[in-house]
Order: sequence, then structure tokens, then C-alpha cells
Amino acid sequence: MLLLNQRPEHNQPLVAADAESLGVAGSERAEHYLKARHNHAETPLHALPALADELGIAALHVKDEGQRLGLGSFKALGGAYAVIRLVLEEAGKWLGRTVDIGEINDAKVREIASSMIFVCATDGNHGRSVAQGAGLVGARSVIFVHAGVSRERVAAIARFGAEIVQVEGGYDHAVREVARVGAERGWKIVSNTSWPGYERVPGLVMQGYTVIVRETLRHMAEPPTHVFLQAGVGGFAAAIAGHMAIMLGGRRPKAVVVEPVRSACVYASAEAGRPATIAHQQSTVMAMLECAEPSLVAWRVLARVGDAFMTVEEEDAVAVMRRLARPLGNDPAIISGESGGAGLAGLIRAAGDRRMRAALGLDSHSRVLVVNSEGATDAGRYAELVGVRPDDVLMQLA
Repeated sequence: MLLLNQRPEHNQPLVAADAESLGVAGSERAEHYLKARHNHAETPLHALPALADELGIAALHVKDEGQRLGLGSFKALGGAYAVIRLVLEEAGKWLGRTVDIGEINDAKVREIASSMIFVCATDGNHGRSVAQGAGLVGARSVIFVHAGVSRERVAAIARFGAEIVQVEGGYDHAVREVARVGAERGWKIVSNTSWPGYERVPGLVMQGYTVIVRETLRHMAEPPTHVFLQAGVGGFAAAIAGHMAIMLGGRRPKAVVVEPVRSACVYASAEAGRPATIAHQQSTVMAMLECAEPSLVAWRVLARVGDAFMTVEEEDAVAVMRRLARPLGNDPAIISGESGGAGLAGLIRAAGDRRMRAALGLDSHSRVLVVNSEGATDAGRYAELVGVRPDDVLMQLA
């Protein structure tokens, strides 16, 4: 399914708060913080000329976040960044001055951090980032996980010293539990989704994601004409599309938001013209995108800079995982988790449909960017779906 954005807000400027969060100054700060981390390295931008030729487009680039900061997903840029920002702000209040990232290991800053508890809900990747960020600064973390989060992903979070709280229901129920318990106990909630009265911290999380755009544009001779962005609550898609709109203005790419057909709350919001909650259906293989309610901040941004909304099937996601693991021609092998290639799945589906191609303006001159948002964050599940272990794919890259 494909739905073009016909909202009156479409192509209007971002509201002031979102423009500040996703603007150049905020992105520069996020990159400044990122570069201070000892294991920082830009993630690769791969050209896939064989697949581009097959799809009838001029160029296809994949920004591979599967190697980000040892966490295996783009979420490493968001939760940990927000935690560090909040710790330094708290230290600034206690010390009566601005505290920069270079002071993160100072004894007084770590003493202040040790009194702070950070909490979030997760499908797996965001919780790992929050737990890692808390560990980096000497704070505590409590991560709420629902029954759909695999044991391997829960174990990966716990390895950072997080306290794990198991809850019934899905991700959206876990978010509500975090809001309730966090407020009762005075914990710092670091959510990647927003709700009425809670917007600033999700804005910081999204600000961290804008680093992806900065790195990508440095290595492209020309900006992309199209970008296909997967969405769960929508924060990632909104951050990338919003920052590109600010950076590129009238040259911004057409932003296509891609979701699983089984969990398409942003698509439903586009249909309704307002944030919409969808009924739970059968679980999707794209586990990191299984969300029933969009982030209010993300929807506000996507209503303005999201040009189209579409859904993909389960088999589309698995086919992309397999295709990237076993590429044709000179295209590089890429390890993509269950949700990581959803944007590319959207491109492939759109490129193969005459009406979708026409509606999106995809042609032989199109330069398309997609983001592999996660690697094999559950290695067992990856091997089950792809038929090859992540380590075997890595051997192709060596």
C-alpha cells in the first residue's frame, strides 16, 4: 500500500521546537558528543550498483548502522546520547556552570551520575543504548521489556549492568508502565517515543540520530533524490527526514516512510490525519518496528516532511536480509537484521510496481538512500531466517 501525503502541513516548515532539535546546531552537538566516545567510528556508506541497475535507478546507497558503537544498530546514537546529555545538565545544575562532555569522567560528575536512575521501554535496541549510556557515566538503568523481546536481546541489555523488568503485553504497554513507574519513583525516563507533556527527551534521542545524515552527506557527490525510511514509532524516520529538510532545503529528497503491514501506526496516522492507535495484530518479523502508537513529536515532523507512507509484507523483509547477505555482481555483502532492511524492502516493492514508481517519481535518474538500521542483533534469529550465520557473512567482508 502507498499513500501520498496530502496533509495541509505537508512541505510547511517544522515547528520551532522540532527545528531546534533537528537543526544544524543540535546535530553538531550530537556529533561533538559522539566523537568524544573512545569507540567512535563513522559507519560505512555502501554503493550497490548491481541492485540499482536491477531496480532501474541511477544509484543506490546503504548507510550501514549495523556496526555502530558496538551495539549493532542506529539506536546507539539516541538513548546513550540522551543519557549523557541529561547527566551533564544535572551536573551543571549542581556545579553552577556548563559541563562539557570532556568532563564526563571527572569524579564530581560521576558522583552526581551515580545518584541517577534511567529507565525506558524497549523492543531491544533502544534499551541497550540507554543501558550502555548509563554504564558509561556511572549511572543505573532499569529497562522494561515485553514478552516479544528475545532472550538474546534481553541478555545483551543485561550485559551493560541494567536491571531488567519483564512486563506483559507489547511495546506500547511497556511504554505506559515506564511512564507510570518512572514518575512514581522519580527516575529519569529516556523514551524514544513521546506523549502529551513529554517531548524534550525524545527530541534529544532524535537529535542523536541526525548524525547519520551528517556522515552520509559528506560522502555523497550529490544528495539523494529519494530516501526510504523504516518506522516503528517514527522517531528515526522523522529525525532523518527532518534534518535533511533543514540541511538541504528545496533539494531535500523525497522521504518515503516504510512500515510492516502488520504494524503500521504511522501509515494509519497519515490516513486519519492525526496520531492514530492501531489494534494489535499478528506479530511481525520486523520486531523493532512493532509499535501501535506513533510518537507525537515524530508524527508532527512527518506530517510536514514525510512525502509518502507505505507498507511491506513479512516476506519482503526476509528477502532483503537474504539478498544483502548474498549480493549479486560487485555489491558488498551487508548483515541486516529483521528490521534493518525494511526501508530497502519498501524501495524494492515500489520500484517493481508501475503505479508506485510513477507516484514517487522513481526513474533512471533517481539516487536513492536507505539505512540498514540494525545488524544481526539476534544472531540465532538471523541464521534461522537467512540460512547463514552472521559470522559467515563477515568472512565475505574480510
